[in-house]
Amino acid sequence: MKTSSIIAVGALIAAFAAVAAWSAMTCSEPLKGYLQLPELGISVVGSVFLLMLFTPNIIWSKNQPAGYEESAKRENKTLLALERTGEVLSCIFVVTDRRLDCFSLSPRLGYIILALILMTLYELYWIKYFRSSRTLADMYSDYCGFPLAGASLPVFSVFLLGVYSRNVFLIAAAVILGIGHIGIHSMHKKEI
Repeated sequence: MKTSSIIAVGALIAAFAAVAAWSAMTCSEPLKGYLQLPELGISVVGSVFLLMLFTPNIIWSKNQPAGYEESAKRENKTLLALERTGEVLSCIFVVTDRRLDCFSLSPRLGYIILALILMTLYELYWIKYFRSSRTLADMYSDYCGFPLAGASLPVFSVFLLGVYSRNVFLIAAAVILGIGHIGIHSMHKKEI
């Protein structure tokens, strides 16, 4: 693993751990919210995050790199099933949990700030891709030290949204998505 990747992922883990520790110290029952069902309704924050996720992907569908179709035919079926399942579940849970829209000045706000930073980096990664020669190597490149940025940044972001909203279903969906999506991207990168 590259030094820049170790630094980027290490910084994300350190920030996550700091917010988690601060949140746990200031909350009398830190795990209580995880035992509650989500507040169903349309989430504005979730809808914005999905818009940030889907917009570059829609543009990408018209600007796929040469050789992508052949590479996609060789994808691991188990990873593909996990990716699709994680995508559907993540979208449902992100859009339907109103707890994502509840803001208060507390350490927990750090989770959604980290998620927003990661999604902003994801948008910048796509800008870099669209300005590049749009090869497979460009698509599976690192960005700001994050390996496989096109796959890892949105997965980390969705995971952080799950932690912020204390939605165990969204956290599980992000893990399933991560195994499939990052796994497939990793296989594609090894083929290059």
